[in-house]
Amino acid sequence: GDDNSGRKVITFSCCRMPPSHQLDHTRLLEYLKYTLDQYVENDYTVVYFHYGLKSLNKPSLKWLQTAYKEFDRKDSCLLVFLPSLAFNIFLTISFSFPRYKKNLKALYVVHPTNFIKILWNIFKPLISHKFGKKITYLNYLGDLREHLKYDQLNIPQEVIRHDENLWRKQKGKLPPVVKVPPPRPPLPTQQFGVSLQYIKDKSKGELIPPVMKETVSYLKRKGLQVEGLFRRSASIQTIKDVQKLCNQGKPVNFDDYHDIHIPAVILKTFLRELPQPLLTFDCYDNILEITSVESCLRVTRCKQIIHGLPEHNYVVLKYLICFLHMVSQESIYNRMTASSLACVFGLNLIWPLKGTTSLSALVPVNLFTELLIDFYTNIFNSRTVPGE
Repeated sequence: GDDNSGRKVITFSCCRMPPSHQLDHTRLLEYLKYTLDQYVENDYTVVYFHYGLKSLNKPSLKWLQTAYKEFDRKDSCLLVFLPSLAFNIFLTISFSFPRYKKNLKALYVVHPTNFIKILWNIFKPLISHKFGKKITYLNYLGDLREHLKYDQLNIPQEVIRHDENLWRKQKGKLPPVVKVPPPRPPLPTQQFGVSLQYIKDKSKGELIPPVMKETVSYLKRKGLQVEGLFRRSASIQTIKDVQKLCNQGKPVNFDDYHDIHIPAVILKTFLRELPQPLLTFDCYDNILEITSVESCLRVTRCKQIIHGLPEHNYVVLKYLICFLHMVSQESIYNRMTASSLACVFGLNLIWPLKGTTSLSALVPVNLFTELLIDFYTNIFNSRTVPGE
């Protein structure tokens, strides 16, 4: 899922770990590396569910020592995500290599034990203050709602039951049911969380949503050569303030914020908050099959899928991909190749109707998006929509 800043969230649940004698911990470490490598080029968040870590499923200290020797400093920080001794969890963080530490913006430790807190206080002086600020202890699951989209998380039932037991023990009752207020009707000038058709109807038939025009135009003028464009996050409160202005139909002067990443985040947020993804739910399965298509036929297959989109979606997608292609052409300065942009935008363009995108879907989704950007001219050159 996503946190409140739109950063991807990686969860690790200790209760899912089988007994140590049944698990190949080396393969586990390789899997964790593979998982993180899908995200670490962009800002990301980790949620660590500590409940379920027992002597039965802890890796042995001998194995941990071997792992430290086998993996260099770049990889050693990955041991933080292993259900190892609490000592190793935090000690390895302190020595993590920038490749994985740099873009980790938050680490939430849910249901921490007193032992973990004591060890953290002991080793806190060894850990940089900047990194230490990224770590947050959460005693109850409900506390996660303040930081991320709780309903998107796949939380094991064992963890949920443990949380309920903690509430009974500490509060004498079950956790309160969170009441979700009924949705308010959208404003006539609403941009976020409404359909493309709604925006078109309220914008005198304009096909490109105003917020897309404003952000893309600004980034074209001032952001094309900014290193790491679209990789960085921005202040949550600032993003909310800009969204509010856009929804109210008020002008936004991005120069006032002195941060080129704000319009970049606003563009990603707009796409992610569409009720239906820009590439539509109907295309999801076809896009996942792109990796099974022969390499020489993939661009043709992309073209077939794209040309099956509704006219409005096609026009907006063409507008966006044209811009991203332009960004990729400046990759010598901004370091954002088509592949890098695909990692950022893939999951903002397509997601399943139910649940969240699985890890196995990342490769085809990113590949499909990369092909759209790389072969923009070829894919979008033969379909013209009235009013485009």
